[in-house]
Amino acid sequence: MFSSLLNRASRVLHRLPSQCRVCNAWPAQPVCEACVSRFAQPQPRCETCALPLPQQVRRCGACVKNPPPLDACLAAVAYAFPWSDLIVDYKFHDTPGLAQVFALLLRSTPWVEPALEAAKLVLPMPLSKQRLQTRGFNQALLLAHRLAPDKTDARLLLRIQDTPAQSTLKRAERLHSLKDAFAVDPLRVAALKGARVVIVDDVMTSGASLYCAAQVLRLAGAAHITALVIARTE
Repeated sequence: MFSSLLNRASRVLHRLPSQCRVCNAWPAQPVCEACVSRFAQPQPRCETCALPLPQQVRRCGACVKNPPPLDACLAAVAYAFPWSDLIVDYKFHDTPGLAQVFALLLRSTPWVEPALEAAKLVLPMPLSKQRLQTRGFNQALLLAHRLAPDKTDARLLLRIQDTPAQSTLKRAERLHSLKDAFAVDPLRVAALKGARVVIVDDVMTSGASLYCAAQVLRLAGAAHITALVIARTE
């Protein structure tokens, strides 16, 4: 119910003229076209972990050596100014209307539209009950609704354990803390058999959360898994 109200409110707010949150141009969308053009230029990235790569290189050395459980990983931008500030505002400062900005940014990213069209299910990264109560909404769910409202399913992939904020942990600690943190609703497993799935999240750092979620989906029968994230740390 609360998520639905936030969705409606953010759609209304997005249609109103406003000041660009980056350059302060007025009137403009929350992020004006000039700032998107300046700060969101396409960049070659590893096809399975989204780290930046030179032209014509498809996979980074780490993914070649140890392939991740994702078939594809697409990131719109680097986690840097101005997107890092906007994502913090989105998640922690009561600005859910930015979901529309991020959805448009992702849809403009090469290969995102085909991934969404081919997917049977679009799954937001789930929050634990404790984190959801603290934040008040799931930022990945709002973004998924903007990207593919008819395919978004927020009840199939579950977060069954609360874990420390991943930004406070090293990679090995993240992987350990996330073990058994995700599950698939046992009554919904049939929906994943042979399915193409998209997982939506806001930021990818080490990839630990996305990889653990993807492993759970793969074990439940998903045939192809793509991760979509707004920003990738580099």
